[in-house]
Formats: sequence, C-alpha cells, structure tokens
Amino acid sequence: MKKLMLTLFFLFVSNQASALCVPIVCTCSVSITPVSFGSFNPLLAGTHDANGNVAVNCGGVVGLLIPYTIKLSQGGGTSYTARRMASGTHYLNYNMYTDNYVTIWGDGTGGSALPGGSITLDLLGLSPARNHTIYGRVASNQTTAVPGLYTDTITVTVTYY
Repeated sequence: MKKLMLTLFFLFVSNQASALCVPIVCTCSVSITPVSFGSFNPLLAGTHDANGNVAVNCGGVVGLLIPYTIKLSQGGGTSYTARRMASGTHYLNYNMYTDNYVTIWGDGTGGSALPGGSITLDLLGLSPARNHTIYGRVASNQTTAVPGLYTDTITVTVTYY
C-alpha cells in the first residue's frame, strides 16, 4: 500500500488596517492568525480541517460605533468556490468558511459571504477585539496529489465605514 503525506501551509498577507476617521477620534488594527493545515494524506477518506482568526480592535471616542466588513481574496483559485493551493504545477483544492464549513468566505459575490460587524470604541482601546474564526477545509478525494509543500496567499481586507 502506497502511503502519501503532503505538507500543507496556508499563508496570509495582511497589513495593519486603519479606520477612516481622524486619528484623535479613533484608531483600529487587525491581526491575523493564519490557517495552517499541517500534513495531509490524500489517500485517507474525509476532509482535512484547520482554523485561523481575524481579530479587529479599535479605540477612541467612547461610545463611537465603527462598522466594518472583512474580505478574503480568492488566492490562487479562479473563484471563491474554487480556491487552490499550489506546489509547483500541482494543486490541492480547499476553501475557507465563515461558519462550520457551510458559507464560503469571500467578498459577497459568487455565492460567497462578506462577514463583518461593528465595534464600540472606548477611550483607552481596552475593549476586547472582535474575533472572526476562519474555518479552512482541504477537500477529500484528491488522490492525484503529489508530495510537496502546498501554499496559497490570501489577502485580508478590512473596510471600516
């Protein structure tokens, strides 16, 4: 019996985000915990899951409410429903979800969701960050996969209103 193990990593590229407001009134930041799938055996039945996180934190004028949305890019795929990681010319299909592997996280187009929320500011920026879990899943039945390091880069864009 042939045993095949793949090492999968999922990389995010993100810059610090800032709210569209006067710096004295408010400041916001975003931090990302990337999704790292680790090793994956495509010969085993079932999917391979891992989680990440997007944390949004703001401080400023007490009581000011800052609404925001969080967009995840398509990465190396051709659409939000067809994301893929690459190892040279080889690919593995995967996706990211806003909930327990039901709603695809994207930009609100093509059947994807554009999650967000709002955060109430406090004077010292001590209120807890708003956390948004990223549910990542590598699709099953990818038996043509070859060993290698598979990666994809997703851009996280937080838009404040």
